[in-house]
Amino acid sequence: MPDREDRFRVMLDMVEATVGPEPRVLDLACGTGTITDRLLTRFPRATSTGADLDPALLAIARGTFEGDDRVSFVAADLTDPAWTATLPYPRYDAVLTATALHWLHCEPLAALYGQLAGLVREGGVLMNADRMKDEATPRINAAERAHRHAAMDRAREAGALDWADWWALAAEDPALAAPTAERFRIYGEHADGDIPSAAWHAEALRAAGFAEARPVWASPSDALVLALR
Repeated sequence: MPDREDRFRVMLDMVEATVGPEPRVLDLACGTGTITDRLLTRFPRATSTGADLDPALLAIARGTFEGDDRVSFVAADLTDPAWTATLPYPRYDAVLTATALHWLHCEPLAALYGQLAGLVREGGVLMNADRMKDEATPRINAAERAHRHAAMDRAREAGALDWADWWALAAEDPALAAPTAERFRIYGEHADGDIPSAAWHAEALRAAGFAEARPVWASPSDALVLALR
């Protein structure tokens, strides 16, 4: 993902622009804490709650931020209607997520957006950076996919780990073997969700109760949609 840092930069630019440099953030589907790491590096007075269901990634995140009282983590199944009860705060200035919600189909994702509208304070924001595909442009989509996969193949040939190789290493790690096994029991191999367009996300967010929503960054394959409460 060669544009990964660019999307995080724009995400944090818009956090600062909308809610300031000391936000209370929900790092949604936080994984290893990638967003939280960049958030606290840029805004040392921010606080973050990381929420995820993956026990292996949560183990890494908790180890990374152990002893940092600005950060807390909760195990949360985002398809459970009661998942918000696990959170330490009733409201957040910002909800941030990246490369995660494509694990959900459109109907549960729209329902999740409705829950998040209740968590974001008035004037707060939600930002989702993820794969977002416009079905109206199949030739452009095919060209982008071919170019992206060729770059991925070159990276593998140069020694980069792919998805399967990374998880194979995790399964052999003494600290991660058990949570990795549990992770595959929960999820299986990979996502079975949908990849709707940025326009779909913006419309779904407005329908969920956000006042405004639109993309604020895009690459040939991904987009960052911002919704203002």
